Amino acid sequence: MPEARVKIASEVGLHARPAAVFVKSAAQQGCGVSIGRPDGELVDATSILAVLGLAIGHNEEIVLRTEGEGAENALTALSDLLTHEEPAAS
Repeated sequence: MPEARVKIASEVGLHARPAAVFVKSAAQQGCGVSIGRPDGELVDATSILAVLGLAIGHNEEIVLRTEGEGAENALTALSDLLTHEEPAAS
């Protein structure tokens, strides 16, 4: 299971629009994706309620974990998305 620690670049953290863009991208990856704090439980990254429930703020370090076919590519794509200032709506 590939895993990465990344810092959230969005000024509002993973709130509202940035969270929705992230969740949509996670759902499109075709593999399992989890997100959480380094010292906490990971949640399903394709669930907007689970992601919003983490209340992840700006510049906070999080853990991304992917599993299944295409996991490495998914991890790279999602890490890149979170480390840019504002995720672009797709």
